[in-house]
Amino acid sequence: MADDLVKLKEQVYIDPRPKELFDKYHVRTRRKEPGPAYEVVRLTTSLVGLGFYRTVAYGTERIPASGPLVIAPNHFSNFDHFFMGLGTRRKIHFMAKSQMFKPPIDQVYANGGTFPVRRGQRDDEAFETVHAILDRGGAMAMYCEGGRSRTGDLAERAKPGIGRIAIESGATILPCAIHGSSHVRNLKRGQFPKITILFGEPLRWERQGPGNAGREESQSVADAIFDQIKTLYAVVGEGGRPAAKAWTPGG
Repeated sequence: MADDLVKLKEQVYIDPRPKELFDKYHVRTRRKEPGPAYEVVRLTTSLVGLGFYRTVAYGTERIPASGPLVIAPNHFSNFDHFFMGLGTRRKIHFMAKSQMFKPPIDQVYANGGTFPVRRGQRDDEAFETVHAILDRGGAMAMYCEGGRSRTGDLAERAKPGIGRIAIESGATILPCAIHGSSHVRNLKRGQFPKITILFGEPLRWERQGPGNAGREESQSVADAIFDQIKTLYAVVGEGGRPAAKAWTPGG
């Protein structure tokens, strides 16, 4: 455990609001690509990421230029979405906990391509939205660990959700390591850690269609994806940017 980290607020895992409240966000995301808010936020956060966090991404040539894509990074910080987005010009949809969707900021999220998931509950609406994005050849990000790491270390095991999506959709899954963002939470201490991103080898599983992925198989696939993320994270952690720059699939 990294005991030099600012502690995060306690998680609220269940949103008591009715699912119908979130329908409009799903409808928008299923029908449209991210709007103008996406580019405005990307420009602003890119300036922050490059200027303050000296963010560098490696392996961007492995990002498919088109077709259904799920980028799968580790998750330490609320800035991880923006760091990851620096590495690709594709517009990326994001899944976010439903508690974040409150007026007026909810409109920015929705226009920017973000849609809610009701954590702590079986949220089939979120999975339907994922399939709608991927069926039209869109791209999204999904964190294997679910929420942010509380300790600053990688989780021991992935959540099965990303395995379910990989199996049901047949989309390309791109493992991604974001190194250094665990200390972004120390902003109030004046700390701006150097962020390094490493995109791995694209993975694919045969499409089985929505509703056809069992939990055990989903967990197995999620673990396989997370193992790749762990490998990428170790490459950066042990060898720094020179190792990340030199890394190739199978190398």
